[in-house]
Amino acid sequence: MVFPKSRDEVVQVLRFANERGIPVVPFGQGSSLEGHTIPRQGGISLDTRLMGGILDIRPEDFVARVEPGVTHGKLNASLEERGLFFPVDPGWDASIGGMAATNASGTNAVRYGAMKDQVLGLEIVLADGTVMRTGGMAMKSSAGYNLTGLFVGSEGTLGVFTQITLRLYPIPEYVLAARAVFPDIEAAGRAAVATIRSGMRIGRVELVDARTVEAVNAYKGADYAVSATLFLEFSGSEASVEEDVEKARGIAEAEGCSTFEFESDEAGRKRLWEARHEAGIAIKELHPEAKPMTTDVCVPVSDLPDALRHARETIESYGLDGAILGHVGDGNYHAVFPVDPEDDEDLARAERVNAEIVGYALARGGTSTGEHGVGFGKTKHLEKEHGDSLQFMREIKKLADPNGIMNPGKIFS
Repeated sequence: MVFPKSRDEVVQVLRFANERGIPVVPFGQGSSLEGHTIPRQGGISLDTRLMGGILDIRPEDFVARVEPGVTHGKLNASLEERGLFFPVDPGWDASIGGMAATNASGTNAVRYGAMKDQVLGLEIVLADGTVMRTGGMAMKSSAGYNLTGLFVGSEGTLGVFTQITLRLYPIPEYVLAARAVFPDIEAAGRAAVATIRSGMRIGRVELVDARTVEAVNAYKGADYAVSATLFLEFSGSEASVEEDVEKARGIAEAEGCSTFEFESDEAGRKRLWEARHEAGIAIKELHPEAKPMTTDVCVPVSDLPDALRHARETIESYGLDGAILGHVGDGNYHAVFPVDPEDDEDLARAERVNAEIVGYALARGGTSTGEHGVGFGKTKHLEKEHGDSLQFMREIKKLADPNGIMNPGKIFS
């Protein structure tokens, strides 16, 4: 394990490793779910936590420049006093470098988009120690190939980020969070789709199924109604928010919503979102003796209700005690189920569930991963999804990393 403190030290490490053919795996907070940070071939785990500087904040330009080890929480704490925030919210205090490497998104994606929409520029050290800069401080550019977009989501296979330039946003004037309870997961999915189609400026549309609510109640000592639930957040002027809330209430009630409650004060909203953010931990606690396997797919929004139903039926058909949750405002959802990693039969069953959920998404023009990335957990699914472009990806990899030292075995073999 190596802990560089500067770009120059990253350059030295990569030159050393490249000359000797030593694998290098960039490491942020280690929160990846598809094995991105596991050094499968040994070598150097390049931990960037000591590169945690916020180098420049330009409130007048809505731009910040940071080092890769800065976490989402640390950045927003610094921005708050300036009336700004960084919107990508993966539900974990992840590092900005890791978030850029996996094109993370999260709860705010329906309004603000994923990391690829927020990264304006990068400073990258390539495998041979060459330092390269892409993009800049401007909000847009038509100069040459979009290399920034190429590196965002590259999962540490092309180089190491040493600086990241980010787009910022003003903190909304008024924010309101709501919770809507539905008779089943399909009704909640239909309400989510209708809410998005309505054109209202909604910030978050999160769904949890009844099993997730049960887990949260047990973990948090809460008493939420055990049924499929949407968590919604609205922001803007107070008048516009109140108008949007009434529209959303009408949509929810048309789908059989039994409860529609909202919180406008910060403490209440925080409690509401804590329940959603800690859902993954809560689900794990239902089966502490097992490990949670989480799959992540994204479908066209119109296919969402049927996709949620299919995921539920698939999990149950294999006799698994699974839960479904997700950032459904953009068609992204997750299925979580317990697995005994020492039981080959249990692992094989979990893989079949994963494959069926992914296959359903791909058949409808969706993707095998909406935000977790490929790592090595979904390489075979990437072949099905983008088999005709994998050779081009491999050629790009060879150009940036001819000796194959950068996070080998990830994205493709």
